[in-house]
Amino acid sequence: MSESRNELPTGPAARREALDARYGGTIPAGDGPWNETLAVLLRHRSVRAYDPTPLPAGTLEMLVAAAQSAATSSNMQAWSVVAVTDPSDRAVLAEVASGQRHIEECPLFLVFVADLSRHARIAEAEGAVLEGLPFTETFLVAAMDAAFAAQNAVVAAESLGLSTVYIGALRNDVERVAALLQLPPGSAAVFGLCVGTEAARSNAGVKPRLPQAAVLHRGHYAPAADMAALPGYDAALERFSGAQERRAYTWTQRVLTRLGTLRSLAGRDGLRAALERLGLPLR
Repeated sequence: MSESRNELPTGPAARREALDARYGGTIPAGDGPWNETLAVLLRHRSVRAYDPTPLPAGTLEMLVAAAQSAATSSNMQAWSVVAVTDPSDRAVLAEVASGQRHIEECPLFLVFVADLSRHARIAEAEGAVLEGLPFTETFLVAAMDAAFAAQNAVVAAESLGLSTVYIGALRNDVERVAALLQLPPGSAAVFGLCVGTEAARSNAGVKPRLPQAAVLHRGHYAPAADMAALPGYDAALERFSGAQERRAYTWTQRVLTRLGTLRSLAGRDGLRAALERLGLPLR
């Protein structure tokens, strides 16, 4: 990996360069603040090729400390994380995730778990009944807690010059993942996370996002704004995907392909029933 990929943008043009990359040339108006934290956030890329060299001692524990520093609803801390090290287990997870080989390649693979089992064990030990446990709201709290924690870990990793990519495809078969990792009833893997040093062969770039005009609403929601911004964004993403990925596509095409058929959900259309079988009834 070239040194330039690890270096934080500095100098008077740093903000503009970072925003230009993030928005594909559509830079939000105004000067705005700028610091190293913003630089780390705006340079985020999903990396799918890793150097297998192990990470420095203590990296995992520091990433977990960063994760545990994230916000958590009512301090419920309704998440856990499994660092998967066994190559055969990694191979199974890669298979569940439709053959994503970087799960096997990266030096650190984490599975984030929406975990209400800990709370159930507390209730059992105390002889109490948790009437609010088996509800959709409580599962959402656990899933969001896991996401907040993981994003803190991502920012921490990238601040150290490491690269990451989320693996949502573990939800293709949450029951198989739960059995493999011996997750207790009342818990489910919500996504995985690859962490490591980007391989020299990688060509991952900063993928453009929708213009702020499509997502930032002031005072009330303006549905016409995203449709007005769509043609320009389609063009920007088509340029990026044509240069960086296996084929060129627009965001419109991506939405229609990803959500157009149940087959594209890769088994996740049965997620609710699977979660219930794992002890997470969504009432």
